[in-house]
Amino acid sequence: MHAAPAAAVDADRLWQRLHALARHGAREDGGVDRPALSAEEADAKRTLIGWGAEAGLLPFTDALGNLFLRWDAGDIAAPAALVGSHIDSQPTGGKYDGAYGVLAALEAVQALQAAGMRPRIPVEVVAWTNEEGSRFAPGMMGSAGFAGARDTAEILARRDAAGIAVADALAAQRALLPDIPERPLRRPATLFLEAHIEQATVLETHGIPLGIVTGMQGKRTFRVEVTGEAAHAGTAPRAGRRDALLAAARMALALEALTTDAEDLVRFTIGRFDVAPNAPSVVPDRVAFSIDLRHPEAAMLTRLGDAVAATCAEVAGPCEIAVAELSAAMPQRFHAGLRSALAQAATSLGIASMPVASAAGHDARFLEPICPTAMLFIPCRGGITHHPAESIEPAHATAGAQVLAATLAQLVAA
Repeated sequence: MHAAPAAAVDADRLWQRLHALARHGAREDGGVDRPALSAEEADAKRTLIGWGAEAGLLPFTDALGNLFLRWDAGDIAAPAALVGSHIDSQPTGGKYDGAYGVLAALEAVQALQAAGMRPRIPVEVVAWTNEEGSRFAPGMMGSAGFAGARDTAEILARRDAAGIAVADALAAQRALLPDIPERPLRRPATLFLEAHIEQATVLETHGIPLGIVTGMQGKRTFRVEVTGEAAHAGTAPRAGRRDALLAAARMALALEALTTDAEDLVRFTIGRFDVAPNAPSVVPDRVAFSIDLRHPEAAMLTRLGDAVAATCAEVAGPCEIAVAELSAAMPQRFHAGLRSALAQAATSLGIASMPVASAAGHDARFLEPICPTAMLFIPCRGGITHHPAESIEPAHATAGAQVLAATLAQLVAA
């Protein structure tokens, strides 16, 4: 059963589609800027829907804008096997992050069709909303909302840097894609498979074309707001200043010291720093910054995350602080049976694979608690990602789609 659908994977079609999708939000430097719920993403979804229609897949969406292309097994209400990833990007993103998983899923379904197979249960190719979190924070909103891990109303109220709420951005995208039926947000699923570029160098270093993902390291995110007092840069004496920027800088250094470990397992990042009034001759009165904290062990992630607020308070000086935790996800292991199915499919096709852990977060994190879930990785050159230089090999892209097709044939096809 493995060989026929794998042989039907159209390598040229998959490669051409990856680059066709990258034209939506294309940057002059070869990268992609396709924010969640943007006009560029709507165009990309329209293209996906067109490709799905060629294969007879029925599109629909939900209250958070997740896009599904359904290969039906007769009962429109029956729970489906979900396969996919996301198509939103970072502002300086590449062509393959997320998009590869969606298009490999679509190619796998079409390979099963070409091999003359039918689904025993429905199969849905999915593109989750706002995985990246670059426009609306935190990321993985669509998958988290689908899984019931976050409140829908709270998600819809989130705003981007321009003050646009998720609810308003969704309404604007629905106006651009008016003919997609909407179904309930929280529906049962039989399983979830996600293919993705590795975003690291383990596979490349070992010369292995496929990684079977064992699990995902934990992640906690925070927003810290520092409030001081605006003052004239030329007249306000240093002793009386409540400089929010200097206080925030002290916090950044203290947090860096807190999270530095000899094993280099902690991942601590301040990726966003907003200063107000952001004027050259005014002492800043407000700073807001983000914290992204990750670790593969739950106990350490808990200890470090719980120390964030106290660490900031210790060096706040005369300023006031407010620390809000935006998201928390403990380390997890993916479904042993699905991991075995992916590994067996690779072996049967003569494709070398190895177990790897995911240091990055993915939508699979939120599907794992509600249904059997697994991931496969393909190498990306130099581990470069979230960058226009992001690059993969066509042969690796094909191998991942072949293993995905062979696994689906085993799990869901008649």
